[in-house]
Amino acid sequence: MATAKKAPAKTAPAAKKAPATKAAAPAKKRTPNAAFMKALTPSPALAAVVGSAPLPRTEIISKLWVYIKANNLQDATNKRNINADAKLKELFGKPQVSMFELAGLIGKHVK
Repeated sequence: MATAKKAPAKTAPAAKKAPATKAAAPAKKRTPNAAFMKALTPSPALAAVVGSAPLPRTEIISKLWVYIKANNLQDATNKRNINADAKLKELFGKPQVSMFELAGLIGKHVK
């Protein structure tokens, strides 16, 4: 009758040390892209939703989402879709858009 051999006990590998010559580099703070921070003038159709003051793209999208949430315009079954009301239909040109199309459609309404 053959008996099973026991495997030798495994020892934990020694922890590797980082070379002493390399110091941990401090994390660089991300700088915003100047193109996104440039104030743009909205078209009259967009101004009806976000206001007529020049705003950066990031603020325009933020204000647009505030409007969408306040008027409950997200599709109930698929939250990625936005149902257009009268003001947004003028911007989008169709009754429903995906949230991924939003920035592209807004680009046509800013200078």
